[in-house]
Amino acid sequence: MHDIYQFVSGPLAWLAFTVFIVGSLYRLFHMLVLVHQKEKFIFSYMSWKYSLRSIFHWIIPFGSVNMQKHPVMTVVTFLFHICLLMTPVFLLSHAVLWDESWNIRLWTLPDPVSDVMTLAVIGCCMFFWVRRIKLPEVRYLTSASDYVLLGMVAAPFVTGFIAYHQWIDYPLFLVLHILSGEILLMAIPFTRLSHMLFSMFTRAYMGSEFGNVRHAIDW
Repeated sequence: MHDIYQFVSGPLAWLAFTVFIVGSLYRLFHMLVLVHQKEKFIFSYMSWKYSLRSIFHWIIPFGSVNMQKHPVMTVVTFLFHICLLMTPVFLLSHAVLWDESWNIRLWTLPDPVSDVMTLAVIGCCMFFWVRRIKLPEVRYLTSASDYVLLGMVAAPFVTGFIAYHQWIDYPLFLVLHILSGEILLMAIPFTRLSHMLFSMFTRAYMGSEFGNVRHAIDW
């Protein structure tokens, strides 16, 4: 198990970060090339003013009409994304690795807070899973890959929680935690998780079109 740990925390970790960074840059570059080739006219009405106006309204809880109509979904979605992003970055044990590997010192979350945020991510994933099963309009648009992605997102948090509390075979779950995190990282540029790369561009496009062309709001 020691050799496997050395592999997943060493060469495989570097591979995961490389795939994530290079893949993300490629997807962003490819997006710009396609826009230039097929919809170059978009650049003529892109506006910082309307782009930022749209982004601002959509990153504020209940800032849009759709969020106000679906309060439970809004709360769960914001909770999910906040905990999903903050927990891996500011977890104490991860912060130690940041410091040891790259001499980057970050503010850290207290362990009880990290536990609550980890459970929040797991709970939100369960909510999204049940929602895809129970709501006909969502189930109709759901494919097997959506359930796989939910599992991929939840896996690092489930395995990390078990490993931290050492409930079952700590070395095994530590390896599974690292491995599942690396798989998730490498999957981001090439799956629906890539919306984390494109969401701001989408909002900028929508905001500019509605504001500059239709003279309306997009929220």
